[in-house]
Amino acid sequence: MHRPAQRVGRAPRLTRILVSAAAVPVMLVAAGCSSDSGSDSGAGSGSGDAKPSTGTSAAGSPDATANAVKEAAYATLPKPCAVLSKKTLDELVPKGLKSAKAGQSNDAATRGNCSWNSLDNKGVKGSQFRWLNVSLLRFDSDAARGEGNQLAQTYYEKQVKDAQTVTGAKGSGSAPVSGAGDASTAVHYDLKKKEGTFKQQTVVTRVENVVITLDYNGAGLAGDKAPGADDLTKAAEKAAKEVVAAVANANRDGSRSGGAPDRSGAPSKSASPSASASKSAKPSKSPSPSKSASKSASPSKSAAAKS
Repeated sequence: MHRPAQRVGRAPRLTRILVSAAAVPVMLVAAGCSSDSGSDSGAGSGSGDAKPSTGTSAAGSPDATANAVKEAAYATLPKPCAVLSKKTLDELVPKGLKSAKAGQSNDAATRGNCSWNSLDNKGVKGSQFRWLNVSLLRFDSDAARGEGNQLAQTYYEKQVKDAQTVTGAKGSGSAPVSGAGDASTAVHYDLKKKEGTFKQQTVVTRVENVVITLDYNGAGLAGDKAPGADDLTKAAEKAAKEVVAAVANANRDGSRSGGAPDRSGAPSKSASPSASASKSAKPSKSPSPSKSASKSASPSKSAAAKS
């Protein structure tokens, strides 16, 4: 009789445990619903908070703009055969005013060159030969390659180095040229040929994003004496300054007195970098000197390479 009483006593107790256990999931479900409701509310406020995040992304745009390369100052080039006045040409190539020959260019706004030659034949007294070449190369600013001025400076330095290391050059020397663009160097040397001694003058000048390479070659042939190197150098430097002025005049929006660009003024808008300038930094080939001069009297290889 005692054992049944124990079973009866345990049954209600077990029932209470089971009921309590069943109530736990109900509470968890209710808690879960309450949590989901809170999450939905948080998501709602979170969607509102997403706007500042977008604003942060937009704030990066000014930084990108600040990091963009500076627009090149000069957007075009003058016609290469028109960069020197008749008076200057008469001094440098007195017998070659009408000998101007423009080199081929697939983009006249980016590159160009023109050459002149002069042969003053004095018969038995000999002859005076002159050859002049002006090459122009303009660099646009490019996000991948850098600013036009920097690209031009790199090319300027290369041109000077090339002129200073010509094979076979004798008595080579160089000096800065004042009053010509942003940077200018005159290089001179002699090249001895069987016809005589050829005196080469190369003036390399950078004005903003444009590089000017002026080659001037003179020789006394058939027994005539060689021209003075100092006279040739002065003439070449004067001509280089005139070309600098011509470049500024072709970009009137960015020019100032003296031929150099006015950095305080608004520069001309530059087009996107041309394919020709990106592929090569060499001006178009210049023609050879007049056929009236002997083949060995042609300008130095470095001069022809530069053009």
